[in-house]
Amino acid sequence: MTSRPATAGKLPLTDLADMKQRRDRIVMVTAYDFPSGRIADAAGVDIVLVGDSAAMTVLGNESTVPATMEEMVMLTRAVTRGAHRPLVVADMPFGSFQVSDEDAVRNGVRFLKEAGADAVKVEGAGPTVSRVLALVGAGIPVMGHLGLTPQSATMLGGFRAQGRTAAKALQLLADALTLEQAGCFALVLEAVPAAVATRITEALAIPTIGIGSGRSCDGQVLVYHDLLGLYEGKSPRFVKRYAELATTIQEALERFAADVRSGSFPEGEHTYSIPDEELAEFLSGSTTESKREA
Repeated sequence: MTSRPATAGKLPLTDLADMKQRRDRIVMVTAYDFPSGRIADAAGVDIVLVGDSAAMTVLGNESTVPATMEEMVMLTRAVTRGAHRPLVVADMPFGSFQVSDEDAVRNGVRFLKEAGADAVKVEGAGPTVSRVLALVGAGIPVMGHLGLTPQSATMLGGFRAQGRTAAKALQLLADALTLEQAGCFALVLEAVPAAVATRITEALAIPTIGIGSGRSCDGQVLVYHDLLGLYEGKSPRFVKRYAELATTIQEALERFAADVRSGSFPEGEHTYSIPDEELAEFLSGSTTESKREA
């Protein structure tokens, strides 16, 4: 597998299809701010997705639906300031593209012009295909998303795997091919049985990015907060935690609080000094001023 140094220039979007052909695995992480974008860049990640999962992970909502365009533009702008080499893909939140092609293009343009994103992601097929055609026709690169689509999780029966019957698996395959034909440059497959994801990946010329969809996808994505152990909600079975930073951070905050309360912080090394003669003049002046006021 070819390594991609963090110091290289912006990853060309067209390289993704070449990576699929070379069987170079694509690494994508979902992140939401400047520090995480910068760290993902330094780590050599290929794509940073600014996901509408921020509504849950960093904004405390129960689902992704409450995410707004203003919130997503702000978060995407922060990520693009830190992630220079990876492609930055902005998740189009619920309501930003479902109403009409015109709304989809208007909001897609905002992500590219105002937030500096390289592309956008939209969920689903069906009516979404028209939106993809409109976005691509306007010069906006589009990543598709099939399987478990969180914005429509209620209609899907909740946060559960999709494509577990032959009929539904065949529909996923048909939808994937339709999105490819409409111009998507890549496709996220979420919570799709591994064997079904393998068949879809083989059928497409564009790369698939899996999340809970097995090893055969052309790349994998996890949410930054999930893989680092920063999100303490219930994790899906496909999440692998590479660290437990929530515990580390809590322990650090507890030590800080204890030091403040005991008076052991700050110490001399954490403070600034003033020359003795300047201090004497300051104290003399403040004493004189106090006498005048008296």
